[in-house]
Amino acid sequence: MFRAALGFLFRRWRRHPWLVALVAAGMGVATLTEVLTPAVAGRLVDDVGTGIGAPDARAAAGRDALWMLGALSGLGIVSLLGRRAGYLGITHLTLRIMTGVARGAFARVQRFSSDWHANSFAGSTVRRMTRGMWAIDTLDDTLLLLLLPELVVLGGATLMLFLRWPAMGLLLGASALVFGIVSALLTLNYVAPSARLSNQWDTRVGATLADAVSCNAVVKAFGAERREEARLDRVLNRWAGRTSRTWVRGTDSANLQALMLLVLRVGLVGAVLWLWSHGRASPGDVAYVLTLVFLVQGYLRDLGQQVSTIQRSVNEMEEMVAMFAQSPDVPDRPGAGAIRITHGAVTLEDVEFRYRDGRPLFRNLSLSIPPGGRVALVGPSGSGKTSFTKLLQRLYDVDGGRVLIDGQDIALVQQESLRAQIAIVPQEPILFHRSLAENIAYGRPDATLAQIREAARLANAQDFIERLPKGYSTLVGERGVKLSGGERQRIAIARAFLADARLLILDEATSSLDSESEGLVQDAIARLMENRTVIVIAHRLSTVVSLDRILVFQSGRIVEDGPHAALLRRPDGLYRRLFEHQALGLAAAE
Repeated sequence: MFRAALGFLFRRWRRHPWLVALVAAGMGVATLTEVLTPAVAGRLVDDVGTGIGAPDARAAAGRDALWMLGALSGLGIVSLLGRRAGYLGITHLTLRIMTGVARGAFARVQRFSSDWHANSFAGSTVRRMTRGMWAIDTLDDTLLLLLLPELVVLGGATLMLFLRWPAMGLLLGASALVFGIVSALLTLNYVAPSARLSNQWDTRVGATLADAVSCNAVVKAFGAERREEARLDRVLNRWAGRTSRTWVRGTDSANLQALMLLVLRVGLVGAVLWLWSHGRASPGDVAYVLTLVFLVQGYLRDLGQQVSTIQRSVNEMEEMVAMFAQSPDVPDRPGAGAIRITHGAVTLEDVEFRYRDGRPLFRNLSLSIPPGGRVALVGPSGSGKTSFTKLLQRLYDVDGGRVLIDGQDIALVQQESLRAQIAIVPQEPILFHRSLAENIAYGRPDATLAQIREAARLANAQDFIERLPKGYSTLVGERGVKLSGGERQRIAIARAFLADARLLILDEATSSLDSESEGLVQDAIARLMENRTVIVIAHRLSTVVSLDRILVFQSGRIVEDGPHAALLRRPDGLYRRLFEHQALGLAAAE
């Protein structure tokens, strides 16, 4: 996964080559000035030492010292300009990559299947994306602003020492190589595994928080605040344990790296002192090596930290990178075009479908619904009613056969165009935390306010909206919690009116409403069903007696098909048993 995450980042770098080149050039030039600075400083020390002697030598040394001072100033200015170029480049590069990654991750998540979303916490999904975005920021800074200069310093310092004293150059190069390899092995094989577990529990913390916060109304209803706090405590304790182990291992790694740096520092300083004692190095050379040693030591120490930072950033990116690697369960075919639904005729031809776990549901299911037909789907839970409507929306792909709408195979068209032309009123409408006008116009975002008002009027929603202080500008709260169930239903119906689709799917929109709200919603639904092909998932059978046709599902098969009156005449029919059972239950309740 380490290689996959870095490959993911490098592919984004290739989309902005000039910005990457600007950062690399700026930081490379700035770092080279730091490598040259110890040599200039060492020569300046020799000039100062020479200036103690004869007047002529002192004058020549003074002139050279001024040149060295000018050189130090010039190197400082070049370093400043190089770093400025690098920092400006990294700012634009990172923001472009983060923006593109956020856009791409969101687009992929939007297109994952309904099952994927049903099995994923919204909070943890958001956490994976945002954590991955900021990991890219850290990784860009580490690789281009920190690790690249470190490699330049180590390479330059090794070369300069090798040219002056080959043995010392080899010692520095070999030591830096060993240090880098040991640091990488410690990070990848000792720290990274525990960091990966720590990140998994970090995701669970986010999911636990989001789950409790989003269901706060239920928590309050049952007085379960302490229970949810205890649940979070259990997750936090596991997270703290994993994170503590990661941090301790990071400390162990840093201590070993510090010990290796101490050995390197003592070795290099001891070597130059030995050269000085044998007349092979001047005081300026000693000053040069001392300055270079402290420079290299600082960068090597940071190298260990940067490898750790890279590992941590890669771990934080892993879950987001996995999203990009995951293919949608229901992809569009190459070259798929837009569908055009003008009549709303629905045909199923020998449809085979099984759940994702392999359990079969539909076998050789064939069915035709003519344009303008009003059909109810009834039957026990798990009989296939909801799966039938999901196949129409292509939320699932069939395993065999075809689903046709107006003669067009929906497997060959763009999913977005298909779903945009099917209006749905669910049993529990979900609204965005946006204005009422935006929610009503969601299926037709270019609608005018006059069109939005007309849709609200047809849905019997206009009166309650206009009583609100901000009217159509009222924010409805997360998932529409500021509205009652009946009000949310009428907003969903208004949304369907404005979408004006030829094919309408209703999931028993009145099953949980009070009598007054139910009457308003039923009246609005009756208007909505006019001149449309309507498919109703029926839970209360009394609501479908007036429909043209009732399909009775049982274990993925249509066992009965006909109007209400005809199905009631079947003495041993499933529909009759279900209808009589509900009627007896209602009579007993009354």
